[in-house]
Amino acid sequence: MALFGSRATLRDQTADRPEAFAAAFSYLEEVFRPGSPAAARLAALAAGETKRVELSDGAFALEQAYWTKAREDGFFESHRRYIDVQVVVAGHEAMEVVDLSRVEQTAPYDAERDFIKHGEQVQASRLMLGEGEAAVFFPADVHMPSLRSGADPQLVRKSVVKVPVIA
Repeated sequence: MALFGSRATLRDQTADRPEAFAAAFSYLEEVFRPGSPAAARLAALAAGETKRVELSDGAFALEQAYWTKAREDGFFESHRRYIDVQVVVAGHEAMEVVDLSRVEQTAPYDAERDFIKHGEQVQASRLMLGEGEAAVFFPADVHMPSLRSGADPQLVRKSVVKVPVIA
C-alpha cells in the first residue's frame, strides 16, 4: 500500500524495515540540508534534466527537474524490483495511485528500466504533494506522477529514490 506525507511521517511508517530505507533517508537528509552537494546538484538541474546518483545497499536516486504535465499527457506505471520514494524538493505536483489488481498492463515489462506501463484508471486516488512531502510506491502501487496540481504547469525539483525490494 502506498504511503505519503512528510519525510518524518514516512520514516515512522517504514520503521519496521530500517535497513531497506536507510540509504534513502540518509540521502534525503542531505538533499534538504542547505548548501549540501545534493541540494546544489538538484538546484542546478535544467528543466527536463535527470541525474542518477548511486547510494548504498543497491539503492539509487534519480534527481529531476521538469514542468508538471496535464493528466491526459500522463500514464500509469509500476515497478517490480524497486520501491519508489518520490520526494518533492521544490514546487508542487499531483500524483495518482491505484492498486495493481485494478488496472491492466499495456506493454511488456522492461527489465532494464524496471518499468511496466498500465492503462487508464479513472478511479485512482489523487495525491497532492508540495515541498518536503513524499510518496512511497511499492510494486503493487500503480502510479502516475508529475501531474499539474493546478491549471498551469509548474517547475518541480524532485528526487526519486529507488529502494531494492527485499524478497
